[in-house]
Amino acid sequence: MLVLITYDVNTSSSGGSKRLRKVAKICQDFGRRVQNSVFECVISEDQVIFLKNALESVIDKQNDSIRFYYLGNNYIRKVDHIGKQTAIDLTAELIF
Repeated sequence: MLVLITYDVNTSSSGGSKRLRKVAKICQDFGRRVQNSVFECVISEDQVIFLKNALESVIDKQNDSIRFYYLGNNYIRKVDHIGKQTAIDLTAELIF
């Protein structure tokens, strides 16, 4: 399923910059950055649980916020894009 993750980490609070980097790194392990604080992740329900737990252990719940939008398996018709970043097939194999 496609899960859109957005986050807002308060970098003016103690350790905020470090938390921001950690949140971004965790999200990069599961998906693709599409905006500064927005990731698209094609992941299973088990991976969502693991991802949420990993992010929850990093953030300061009093100062930071993470939102999860579940677009499901039929997400292709639910996502539209305009602008410079070209869309890629998130389910295609990556060749290095």
